[in-house]
Amino acid sequence: MENEHEQSHFAMNAGDGPLSYLQNSSYQGGTLDVARLAIEEEIETKLEFSSEQTSICIADFGCSTGNNSFPAMHTIIEAIKRKHEFSYLKTLEFYVFFNDVAANDFNTLFRSLPPSRSYGVAAVPGDFHRRLLPPSSLHFAYASWSLHWLTEAPEAAADSGTPAWNGGEIVYTRERKEVCDAYLDQFGKDVVSFLKSRVVEMVDGGLIALLLPGAPAAWDPEKEYTMVSLVEPLRSSLVDMAMQGRVSEAKIDSFNIPYYFPTLRQLMEIIERNPSFTVEKIETINATGNYTFPSIHARIAFFRAAHEGMLAHHFGGEIIDDLFDQYEKKLGASPILKNVENDKTLVILAILKKNIRP
Repeated sequence: MENEHEQSHFAMNAGDGPLSYLQNSSYQGGTLDVARLAIEEEIETKLEFSSEQTSICIADFGCSTGNNSFPAMHTIIEAIKRKHEFSYLKTLEFYVFFNDVAANDFNTLFRSLPPSRSYGVAAVPGDFHRRLLPPSSLHFAYASWSLHWLTEAPEAAADSGTPAWNGGEIVYTRERKEVCDAYLDQFGKDVVSFLKSRVVEMVDGGLIALLLPGAPAAWDPEKEYTMVSLVEPLRSSLVDMAMQGRVSEAKIDSFNIPYYFPTLRQLMEIIERNPSFTVEKIETINATGNYTFPSIHARIAFFRAAHEGMLAHHFGGEIIDDLFDQYEKKLGASPILKNVENDKTLVILAILKKNIRP
């Protein structure tokens, strides 16, 4: 696993400018609108805490700059308050831990905090695949559009001596089974590590809500695409720049984007490896964010906000503007990719409960 310094380029684009994650993440934010009712229902019927409880702790693992995190925290806290009204009359205090990699722009997050919030806050920088919080301190864990990011791309994908070598590509493709299997294996290890850490941190009866982009078990690449398909025109743009002598082919061969978009069954099988949690709900919901893309340029800005750091880290910042200019032209020239109606990306909602120990 990479150390914190090496993961610095995993951070989303900082600040609040036109290329920032804050300004270009409404696609991800739309997920909560679809999942809100299910989260509220699970809190009402499944969340357990002692009648002697005086404080409730919530964590957002992968908060970025907070613009999508704040509505989620509000939803969770208000649902707990409603549940609390029907149980007992003591006043509860709420605390929210905002977590992301150490290089995350926490300054923008804290400047943007809702002034009328009803909770105390703390930043918890660090890799959420390991322990971050005190034992038995957390009542509700939330991770939205973050768990699909891997701690690292599979080492075998960059090793020309292995069957999973991914030379010429920059992410897994369905045509290369060995590469897909290596990515899935890394994803499984990372999810297991995430849950193992939360087992220690969470109280018995606490809940985890996971929202992550996934892929259907089957889709037609001649007519449809998923999130990972959007990487192909980026790869093609890099190859063009290599032909122009602006990047080396070796740099492309050694670059693999560290994320994986699972099917529902794949995620379910991985979660079930941890007997400390019970799956209370797992389902697919439609990715509703496409309406937030009024133009191809807006879609490029969305993609750039999440990928620019790692691309600049690997290839150098001087190529980034030209790279995304070429990427925009290629995306616009694709009759399949330029039509958001063809997007078959889905979002998986999984709500887990920490089992109560006898």
